[in-house]
Amino acid sequence: MYKKLIVITLIIVSLTRTQLVAAQQEAGQSARLLTYSEDQLSPVDANVYQLKRKVIRQVLAKYNSPLLNSADTFVDVCLKYNLNCYLLPAISGVESTYGRFILPDSYNPFGWGGGLILFNSWDQAIETVGEGLAKNYISRGALTVEQVGSIYAESPTWSAKVNRMLLEFENVEKLVK
Repeated sequence: MYKKLIVITLIIVSLTRTQLVAAQQEAGQSARLLTYSEDQLSPVDANVYQLKRKVIRQVLAKYNSPLLNSADTFVDVCLKYNLNCYLLPAISGVESTYGRFILPDSYNPFGWGGGLILFNSWDQAIETVGEGLAKNYISRGALTVEQVGSIYAESPTWSAKVNRMLLEFENVEKLVK
């Protein structure tokens, strides 16, 4: 565990922030965020979009999260990659108390790359992690929070914590409907 962390730290330290940002910008240029407007969705989808957005905003507001203004991005990314719309916010809740406790200026509320990967914005982090979960976890057979957790996190309690956060979002959704 510590060897892995030391190696990751050494790799990150050996790269300058400029190199990381440049690499992320180049990699991110091919991945366009979908921006849905209500007229592009069927009436049912528009209602789902608005419900998920409202629930995410309500939970993030409760925790005074700096991610509050990224509720649309959470929903766009979940629709784009066919994820549970509450999965990414729930992971951010476990990893950083919804973005409140991160490395300064990292915009990494997910603990992605041990929390050492730097993003230019919350939206870039949400897009990158959503795509990473879809392509590197779910498409390879990790279909439950427990299966994702066994790869994503070293903590044996990570999955239970994410499930608890998911339940909070689901309970708020029941109240909002």
